[in-house]
Amino acid sequence: MGRVTTLRLTRRSKGLLAATALLAAAVALPGCGGGAEGRPEARGSRAAAAPVPRKTAPAGLPGMPPLLDPTDIYAADRPGMLSPVVKGFPSRVYVPNTLSGTVSVIDPRTYRVVDTLRVGAQPQHVVPSWDLKTLWVNNNRGHTLTPIDPATGTRGKDVDVHDPYNLYFTPNGRYAIVMASLDRELVFRDPHTMERRHTEPVTSYGVNHADFSADGRYFIVSCEFSGELLKVDTERMKVVAQRKLPFRGAMPQDVKASPDGRTFYVADMMAHGVWILDGDSFGTPRLLPTGKGAHGLYVSRDSKEMYIPNRGEGSISVFDFTRKRLTKKWRLPDGGSPDMGGVSADGKVLWLSGRYDSEVYAIDTTTGRQLARIPVGGGPHGLAVYPQPGRYSLGHTGVFR
Repeated sequence: MGRVTTLRLTRRSKGLLAATALLAAAVALPGCGGGAEGRPEARGSRAAAAPVPRKTAPAGLPGMPPLLDPTDIYAADRPGMLSPVVKGFPSRVYVPNTLSGTVSVIDPRTYRVVDTLRVGAQPQHVVPSWDLKTLWVNNNRGHTLTPIDPATGTRGKDVDVHDPYNLYFTPNGRYAIVMASLDRELVFRDPHTMERRHTEPVTSYGVNHADFSADGRYFIVSCEFSGELLKVDTERMKVVAQRKLPFRGAMPQDVKASPDGRTFYVADMMAHGVWILDGDSFGTPRLLPTGKGAHGLYVSRDSKEMYIPNRGEGSISVFDFTRKRLTKKWRLPDGGSPDMGGVSADGKVLWLSGRYDSEVYAIDTTTGRQLARIPVGGGPHGLAVYPQPGRYSLGHTGVFR
């Protein structure tokens, strides 16, 4: 606690033995960095549900705050649009170190680690709660959630939750949704106490990431170990469609909806690109190649671009929503393994964990220039930049609307 780590601006040297041990450990992890060990044979999948014709546009999920702009689901995420709930919180970057069982806390102004919190076994993601008041650390193999008070940076008492690989919240704030990757379940829980309310078993393996439609009525889930996508009815808490991705060995990761809410993008670390999918029809997606090990998806503060870290080649691809194509590729000097992260509150810095390199990257979103490489614990994963603009959180490392 209170430990300060010296800033490092160049890549640290690594011994062969240490690198081998880290990679071997990472392969054994469930979820985003897990690899295919223990992966079952591909199963047949349910056909995609045919869209039901409607005479009028469907109403939003009951209780969901209406969108500020019906043409842009991220309109509440502009620089400076901080909720009154978070305005007094110190700006920090919270980094879960999966192999170390800790969370490194970085001051983004100095690029230095200012605290290290001991949490449970294999922390995977740091997730802002729907009401923005709590950060939940997902201790996947510790089978607990650790709450952090973002006002003070202190940890609270662990809450018992089985297999919490990732965590989301319904757009109306009624439920938390635990992505129980190895249990093959979507577990709907009370968003405050985390008491179980409903369990939805799935036949796919490795549920990990998700995002919601513009009206909040459904969400799309990626299943990395069986290479599938699920479509889930939010209000009924039921899987209504299931689709196998058209790529042998597919391993889908992060999911993100387009600003107009019509299209879903799914990063795939084995197909080395992003799947583009119509969420309503849930038809056959097409693949946009980006780079080796495509992993995370992060929308710019002006809703014009999406940043796509390619973990296997140390690069970040930039996708233009208006032009519907890739426009830039930034490469980290000395390589690296950019994974999960988020965008600073002012939109000027992209923060990404270096999964296999025990480091965090700060990247200028205008030029793509690396601003800093900061040493942290082993196996850093789903870091959260906090606070960020937005009225409420849908979960993961910070999906705000």
